[in-house]
Amino acid sequence: MSLLADLTSDDGLPDRPELPWYVAPLPRAVENIGLRLATVVVAINLVGTAFGFWYYGVHPLPLSDPLITWQLGGTPPSMWIFVPDSPVATLFIALALGLWKLGRSNEYVNALAFFGCWKLGLWTPFVLLAFADGFTAANPLPMYLFLLFSHLAMTVEGFLLYRIAEFPVRAVAVALAWYGLNDVVDYFIPVAGTPHHTLMPGQVLLDSGVGFTHPSPTHEIAAAGAVVLTLTATFLVLATRVKLVEVGALRS
Repeated sequence: MSLLADLTSDDGLPDRPELPWYVAPLPRAVENIGLRLATVVVAINLVGTAFGFWYYGVHPLPLSDPLITWQLGGTPPSMWIFVPDSPVATLFIALALGLWKLGRSNEYVNALAFFGCWKLGLWTPFVLLAFADGFTAANPLPMYLFLLFSHLAMTVEGFLLYRIAEFPVRAVAVALAWYGLNDVVDYFIPVAGTPHHTLMPGQVLLDSGVGFTHPSPTHEIAAAGAVVLTLTATFLVLATRVKLVEVGALRS
């Protein structure tokens, strides 16, 4: 059997129930490759997580930089957990697939991973395209394209999860609470400092050194995208569970 046939085979993988396209849009072969190469996918996501934390300002290298700089350097430490959204999302999907490979799949991690992959996988390309002039002025074109396509790939990863997850309501509630809270502090009530979403073009550090400006309508456009994606993530995971029950893959 050829290598491609081995990679796309169903042998030894979780069943693939027949679900509607909107909750299972990937071809069977793509799903099978992703699950069969889960260890590689985990490693890639862990590298992406490390890069993401560096991008937000955790700088063990270069040694000439402060350890905490860039956006994290202008954010109160109590709110750091809410800033690096994309690397946290790639960490969630790495954990979800890694735990599954180890035979210890965790429904809370699975739900958090789907929310993260869907929300950040689409929100980042949304703002990159909506504010393309500003982002391309601030980033070399290869970096801009890397950010665009690597985040779209996160969305693809999220649609592997229905093969290994059940998305129970309790797990969906935890994921919704986490990403809903992120929306609140990112755009509406920052608690400490200023709203904590990823920096957009036109934002500058305040004279106090803590917090950033939030020019309009950039802030509102980014907020709208985030809220819509949190809502649609909730719909998709609950719809996935309902459809799994309907086809007999799960008990209600």
